[in-house]
Amino acid sequence: MIELNGATLTIEEVVRVSRLREEAEIPAEARVAINHSRAHVEAMLKSGDAIYGLTTGFGKFSDKRIADEDTEELQRNLIVSHSCGTGEPLPTEAVRAVMLLRLNALASGFSGIRLSTMETLLAMLNRGVHPIIPEKGSLGASGDLVPLAHMVLPMIGEGLAEYQGEITTGAEAMRRAGIEPIKLAAKEGLALINGTQVMTGIGALCVYDAVNLSKIADIVAALTCEAQSCITSAFDPRVHLLRGHLGQIECAENLRNLLAGSSLSGENIPGKVQDAYSIRCIPQIHGASRDAVQYVFDAVSCEINAVTDNPLIFPKEGDVISGGNFHGQPMALALDFLAIALAEFADVSERRTERLVNPALNNNLPAFLTPNGGLNSGFMIAQYAAASLVSENKILAHPASVDSIPSSANQEDHVSMGTIAARKAVEILKNVQRVLAIELFAAGQAVGMIGAEKLAPATRAVFDMLRQEVPQVDRDILMYEQMAKCERIVISGRLISVVEAITGELN
Repeated sequence: MIELNGATLTIEEVVRVSRLREEAEIPAEARVAINHSRAHVEAMLKSGDAIYGLTTGFGKFSDKRIADEDTEELQRNLIVSHSCGTGEPLPTEAVRAVMLLRLNALASGFSGIRLSTMETLLAMLNRGVHPIIPEKGSLGASGDLVPLAHMVLPMIGEGLAEYQGEITTGAEAMRRAGIEPIKLAAKEGLALINGTQVMTGIGALCVYDAVNLSKIADIVAALTCEAQSCITSAFDPRVHLLRGHLGQIECAENLRNLLAGSSLSGENIPGKVQDAYSIRCIPQIHGASRDAVQYVFDAVSCEINAVTDNPLIFPKEGDVISGGNFHGQPMALALDFLAIALAEFADVSERRTERLVNPALNNNLPAFLTPNGGLNSGFMIAQYAAASLVSENKILAHPASVDSIPSSANQEDHVSMGTIAARKAVEILKNVQRVLAIELFAAGQAVGMIGAEKLAPATRAVFDMLRQEVPQVDRDILMYEQMAKCERIVISGRLISVVEAITGELN
């Protein structure tokens, strides 16, 4: 059971709830804070003061005073009018991350929402009522208004939701799950949709996968190093300590552990002075991306415990303050950085694949790794596919955060586009997994031709696992089927576990 107190949620816990369906709860101390905040809202409503989002309209309409008897309708109107999403639905795991993060932000007790309203959203999360949230439509300020409005629709008996694998109306999904829809009170609609939880939820899952991907990239690269009889002195710890970047140091250590005991690679290779950059500079290239991933991991870890709605309620001081914590710029910049860092794993992987298939570069292996070239094309077009994915990543890596289109009659005149940055990072992640899968496929073919018995223990374990599912290719076959198998191996993370059983934990 994951406790939501607004301060201690971790990315690993987000994954457990989003993917493994672990349940969450609101602890007693958070309930006290939530109730105190709501009591202050009720007192402010009685004061008759004009307070943004409580007794006024929204955005450019913030100067429009709303009558007391219309506050309930104001909140409902906010949700239905802001539900302007378009495109395909977000994956269920992303929707669950969004719901969890919104609950965690509200649990801090600075949003003025009723505890009963939060309990409705919590019940939806724990019982598996997943709102259908279109992936497109957010500007990333004022937060993720559009997708979060779609999250709220089933809470009020509107919109669409998925329940037990079936998409139905929000009202029907709530009925089947035994959850009563609610009517929103003053401030609640705004409290539910004014935040960065969509970009952050998507980003949390992506950066978690990116950490694992950095290990997988080292493992796949090590198998290519074996096929290319690399000079391991380039990975000497003294070299990397002189530069001092942690990611580089950790990657070099991984490579040393992965290649220990090899008969193909070594500190000195007769007839060779040094390897090409895509081999020799793996620690510098992978390491830089590792450091970037760590930066993003830290930024997302902060944001998943941030209070990002507006206005904020400070019961102790008796204040209600309109600010800008909903602005997604901290996530937009970080997730753009993540996209670029991930793209580089694929960029250098494709170059290593090219070296494996190119007879002028591949350590005297057959052209395109096929025994009977000409009649067979072998891995020629597999490299094409990798090149296509890398080129697509270059387009996707263009930062979303450098763009801004003013909205709400120029009241909201700078926006972050952070949710676009998050979605692009996920697409790049998927492409990198595919490119690494192609390198794994090609490297396995190469070492199979050289002799797997010469591999280091760790890379031999990788080769053996690969061969359990993917055969040595002696003549042209349906390559996409084998590529898909390799992709599933990469995504599953099994490469990490099979290696760590021999080397110990990788960095």
